[in-house]
Amino acid sequence: MDVTFLAPVFAAPGPYATVCADVTHVTENADTELDLRVRAISEELAAQGAPEPVVDAVRGTLLQANEGGQIATLRGRALIVAADGTVVLDEALADAPRDPVTAWSPTPDLLPVLRQLAGRVPHVVVVADRVGADISVAGGTGQQVETQQVDGDTFHMRKVQVGGWAHNTYMHTAENQWEENAGRVADQVHDVVTRDGSRFVLLAGDVRARQLIADKASKEVSDVLVTMDGGGRAAGADRSVIDARATELIAENEAQESARAIEQIESASAHGLAVTGTALVVEALRKAQVETLVLADQPDDEQLFVGSSPLEVGVSSEDMAALGVSDAAQVPAERALLHAAVGSDAAVVVVPRGAMPGDIPVAAVLRYTDASTPS
Repeated sequence: MDVTFLAPVFAAPGPYATVCADVTHVTENADTELDLRVRAISEELAAQGAPEPVVDAVRGTLLQANEGGQIATLRGRALIVAADGTVVLDEALADAPRDPVTAWSPTPDLLPVLRQLAGRVPHVVVVADRVGADISVAGGTGQQVETQQVDGDTFHMRKVQVGGWAHNTYMHTAENQWEENAGRVADQVHDVVTRDGSRFVLLAGDVRARQLIADKASKEVSDVLVTMDGGGRAAGADRSVIDARATELIAENEAQESARAIEQIESASAHGLAVTGTALVVEALRKAQVETLVLADQPDDEQLFVGSSPLEVGVSSEDMAALGVSDAAQVPAERALLHAAVGSDAAVVVVPRGAMPGDIPVAAVLRYTDASTPS
């Protein structure tokens, strides 16, 4: 996962309020129910010492669901609010949170946020007919960021039984027009996939249109293309089946990412390009060696020392003294590791604890090795 979106969190002044909240808004009494949940969250933050501007920012942001719109369709929401009341993170969760969080603390509690985020998988959904297609583009956040409509010509779109010498001409003209329209769609999808690195393209709609678009798809698109039956482009068509299939593909991609991370640790270890365990990962992070930080979703109760810079991190006070840091603080290990990953442009993958080799809490795939890297 690209975690550059966390940079504004660490750039803001702490302490921080971290909230993972249930904002489900589907019942007749949804406004009242949400108001009660938000009131409880606000009271808990205040009891933990959060100042009024922070509590007000959390309350006001969560209650936006009562105003309707897209926000009201979310089931879970994650917020990080800085000490000055600025909302520095506002993300949809995959569902109502399994692990609700309401915390006012010196460092943001990001691990439960990351493990419950809605899938951050860039992808494209195409709903096609023989005139063109509706194209929905989800970026690196996994949220829809762009919609496009591609329409070709409709002249001689229907194959008709006209009889006599004209019949084959009409048939040929209609097929040519369908192919031309499909080519326009394929070209547009290629541009999006190569621009965004889309992980999959889900193609639904008219059967013949799907065939033509698939035939004209570039290699880049064909490599990630998934077609499905069902779904239509006509006004009022039910697209829930398409949304459900897209959700399945997002989950599959996330699972594959976790599996790849574990496989990469095991294969890279054989060539000295991976390290496991907190101490070795900390050393690699300090030197900006880490390409991908792999964290278990259930960390150990472990503390690390940190300074004012994200790469000022150590397992002991002696480490910090060697870095020239005299006023180090202690924070939960996973928070220090995430801060260092963001500060060194490393990717982050959160995986089930049971999948980690040797039941370790953390590992890292390295960008490079040096003389001090364990072999």
